[in-house]
Amino acid sequence: MSERFSQFCTAFEGHRLLLSGPLVDVALTVKTAMEREALDPLLVFDDATGRVIDLDLRGSKADIVSRLSPLLPQSVASSSSCGIPSSGPDVEDVAESRGRGRPKLGVIAREVTLLPRQWDWLAAQPGGASAVIRKLVDEAKRSGVAIRQRRADQEAAYHFMSAMAGDLPGFEEATRALFADDRSRLELHMSSWPKDIREYALRLAYSRSGGDTSRSDI
Repeated sequence: MSERFSQFCTAFEGHRLLLSGPLVDVALTVKTAMEREALDPLLVFDDATGRVIDLDLRGSKADIVSRLSPLLPQSVASSSSCGIPSSGPDVEDVAESRGRGRPKLGVIAREVTLLPRQWDWLAAQPGGASAVIRKLVDEAKRSGVAIRQRRADQEAAYHFMSAMAGDLPGFEEATRALFADDRSRLELHMSSWPKDIREYALRLAYSRSGGDTSRSDI
């Protein structure tokens, strides 16, 4: 299955959710809705970004499937086939040149400047100073990733809410609650919105970066 076919998205007919799933399945569902002359606007949202996806749904369903089948761009293909020119030694060679200490870990010795009380604290920790510093760095990296994902989820929910709920009561207050990461207040200001819009907004806002989305399966 290609990357494009594994892209998940969600289609709405007016305020009603039609389908959430792989892009090609959603596109064909929207095509069917168009053929029955749906009265409400049909919009497809990217589950990753919350943005509207413009689909070319001309022709038959076979035409649509063929059109959505991605072709690898020539520039990418060339880059992939040629690879990145190697102007230096391999990783293994570098590790070997550093000696036999810890080549698999790729440990690099560099100067760290700390206050005496900080060195005393590190020395008292299990595993010694180096192990503690590596652990702190790893924890900081994980925390940074979580923060970026949280922000991306908020942005995705905001894009969707702007498109589908910009004229609904409580939109401004809900937006402020979203970026304040106040879920209770967000749900309060969305309480009068159509159920499918409310649940999909919560799904975008919370399903990837933690928290119970409190949504039904869609």
